[in-house]
Amino acid sequence: MTEMNEKLPDWCQWLAQDADGSWWAYEAEPNQYDKGWYENEVGRCLKIRQDNANPNWLGSIRKIT
Repeated sequence: MTEMNEKLPDWCQWLAQDADGSWWAYEAEPNQYDKGWYENEVGRCLKIRQDNANPNWLGSIRKIT
């Protein structure tokens, strides 16, 4: 996770992984949908990288400090 944090844009406040393994950076806290996260119409989001599918994606969301 540390290596991913070093590549995040300055505006990133949240990091989360979708069920398909996609990692996303969010400016505002994202909303949950059935298989991942989505921007809440406030702020930016950016796909960071693709990993293997994650059945525990719900536990991936993190506030960046």
